[in-house]
Amino acid sequence: MTNENIPYTDNADITVRPQQVRERTARPQEPAAPVQQVFQQQQQRQATGKRCPHCGAINEMEAMFCAQCGQPIGTAVCPHCGAEIDPDADFCEVCHHYVKKDVCSYCGARLKGDEAYCPECGSPRGGLVCPTCNTLNEFAFCKKCGSALTAEAKELVKELHKNPDFQELLEIVRDYSKLENALPYNSERDIVKEQMSQKLRERVLTLLAKDEGVPQPIIPPVTSKRMTREELEEQKSVKIKMLSSILDKLAVQPSASPVKARNFAMASKPQGVRLAWVCNWKHAMHSSPCGCAKPHLGGKWVILGKNSTDEIKDDK
Repeated sequence: MTNENIPYTDNADITVRPQQVRERTARPQEPAAPVQQVFQQQQQRQATGKRCPHCGAINEMEAMFCAQCGQPIGTAVCPHCGAEIDPDADFCEVCHHYVKKDVCSYCGARLKGDEAYCPECGSPRGGLVCPTCNTLNEFAFCKKCGSALTAEAKELVKELHKNPDFQELLEIVRDYSKLENALPYNSERDIVKEQMSQKLRERVLTLLAKDEGVPQPIIPPVTSKRMTREELEEQKSVKIKMLSSILDKLAVQPSASPVKARNFAMASKPQGVRLAWVCNWKHAMHSSPCGCAKPHLGGKWVILGKNSTDEIKDDK
């Protein structure tokens, strides 16, 4: 005899007792959570949490970094001036002080926080005085004149000088510096004066040679390096394009260490041309990466020129 209340099953080995059927049919189903209640819970989490500006994920209010993407979402406080700074910044752009107590500002080594000298590079925590310009610095390179102050910094400069791109950069900088100091013709009258001076020179040298018994002296001509202002500006423009191309090759790529990024940028700075450091963080124009709070996000040197009026961020 077949019980109609027993569910049909293809598995003949499973026996369902009437008591089990009654328990299944009598057991009330748990009601699903109302949609409004779920929505209220989500709103509550959003109201009490901190939204990541990078990926939109909701984090705990005390979180400094996003649990979803790892980007900084909070702010820290500068121990020197109390200004708000990003948690991964190692430099305060308000009071211009290094803020990381557990990382050496010269070499990037980890510290306990109470050392007077870095156990890795031996640099003093109180700063180094530049022997060239007497500026007190918290970094491996002088923020004013760019001199290498530590042994590691000097070695980095030597290694970089072996780079073919950097060697080409130095050569172009020398040519550009000469153009910056060149005196162009201001008028047609200047050209005539120089031609007259060359003829006078040839005449004097010819007379002196004849007095010494040379009947037909050969006076080598002097090639003038002066040019018109238009020609000078055109040559400078060509050199600037060449410099910009090489500086792009030597740009600092994003990395994990702000100290290492800052040191590489300072080591790659050529002397003899007016430059500014443009960071990838705020795209601000600094006098050097020593004034940037996040050099590890990358950046590059840009040419300002002798009479440039481009604004440099006050980070000295």
